[in-house]
Amino acid sequence: MGIADYALLALVHPHEFRSLIQYKLWHEHQRDLTATKEHANSGWDRESMRDCWAFLDRTSRSFSAVIKQLDGDLARTICLFYLVLRGLDTIEDDMTIPDAEKQPILRNFHNYLSQPGWTFDKNGPNEKDRDLLVRFHVVITELDHLQPQCKAVIVDICEKMQRGMADFAHKATLAAKSSNSNDKYVQSIEEFDLYCHYVAGLVGEGLSRLFAASGKEASWIADQLVLSNSMGSLLQKTNILRDLSEDVDEGRFFWPKEIWGAYGFKELAELKDPANQDRALWALSGMTLDAMRHVTDSLDYLTLLKNQSVFNFCAIPAVMALATLDVCFMNPAVLVRNVKIRKGQAVRLIMDSTNPRDVAFISRDYVRSIHHKISPQDPNFMKLSIMCGRVEQWVEHHYPSIISVVTSQPQADGTRSTHAKITPDEKDARLRILKREVEIHKIKLGPAALNPSPRFEQEGLPKELYMVVFGGLVVTCLLGLALVFGVLYFADWLETLNI
Repeated sequence: MGIADYALLALVHPHEFRSLIQYKLWHEHQRDLTATKEHANSGWDRESMRDCWAFLDRTSRSFSAVIKQLDGDLARTICLFYLVLRGLDTIEDDMTIPDAEKQPILRNFHNYLSQPGWTFDKNGPNEKDRDLLVRFHVVITELDHLQPQCKAVIVDICEKMQRGMADFAHKATLAAKSSNSNDKYVQSIEEFDLYCHYVAGLVGEGLSRLFAASGKEASWIADQLVLSNSMGSLLQKTNILRDLSEDVDEGRFFWPKEIWGAYGFKELAELKDPANQDRALWALSGMTLDAMRHVTDSLDYLTLLKNQSVFNFCAIPAVMALATLDVCFMNPAVLVRNVKIRKGQAVRLIMDSTNPRDVAFISRDYVRSIHHKISPQDPNFMKLSIMCGRVEQWVEHHYPSIISVVTSQPQADGTRSTHAKITPDEKDARLRILKREVEIHKIKLGPAALNPSPRFEQEGLPKELYMVVFGGLVVTCLLGLALVFGVLYFADWLETLNI
């Protein structure tokens, strides 16, 4: 950003400008991976791991920043997990590799993770992550330094993902040779969900299992497969929605035809025609609706996390995805270029997304913004409204608006106390209902409810209990006497018979 961009940001979005300045001046990275005390966790003392950190910075600067802030050796584990999947994805995306050669490599990629020294140098010269595979032996070397249970998770997820990637890559090759243009498109939402599961949902599953295996989260986090899949699918579907123009220009078609074909389009490229803008925006709203299916699941997942660094790692991409959905919704610019959120907005989200409650409120605000932009002429108007209502309902259920979190003034020792407080808002229907129920209860009880008679505590045991115990003893004595006299009478009678 230049000086003019900062000046414009200060005028148009002053809160974001303030957050940007605060971040640059006062934000401190929690970890220095190069420090000697961090070598046991970061592996910086090994040349192969230093190369891995460098590849992470080169392949994804955004993910690199959040990965490095993870606690302990989890940062190194997630770094290697990311590089393994990035290498797999680089082979799958490279259209210069013939399918006959690509298939065996993809389907056996997990086996290469246990072959010291394995590398791959047959990517095209323009493939941006080619160097990672050329020197992939450093990743394999570092995998052996991980805990066995963590390496097992990485290998297992890689094996699952490579099968899906191989299947979709083979399908794309067959579609390119087919005379039917429909074969090159993802046809149904179900098929789209399957694709997102392979490329992103499995990443979410792997991360959950690594969080549990490392001990940073509870062991049952590894079993949250549906929620983990939703977290990954939300991010993947948002990226696919945003990258429409770039993907179409490069011959990649991820939007399912079940969505955009419903508005009279025969080819996905027709959405970029300005004459079709209205219908194209309806298709965009359909994609937004599909992505928003995963919002409440993602919020559920975030409430389960206890480690702060893990929470930040998961929450920040999620709220940025919602911010991206908001800026893209009903935005014609998506049809012609890649649309991104502002840098100041991203920094503010990083600083504010520190706990489930604040993340829920941020998500609610973006959903409200989307709801405000829905047009009644949109065929998805009702479905989108219901979906936005689901998110509103989730937030209100977990964090009721009548309950506010109050932070006290700092004490002498600098500490603050936090407590919940019910806000007496007479406009809130729930308070009116509660007040009415109390009044009805008092009417049912009558005057005694308003002026209850004093109650006296009774000391000792009640007299009724004494009477019951005494009566029981008397009955027991009488029965005993009757038994004795009966025995004596029976003995006399036997003597009479003997005479």
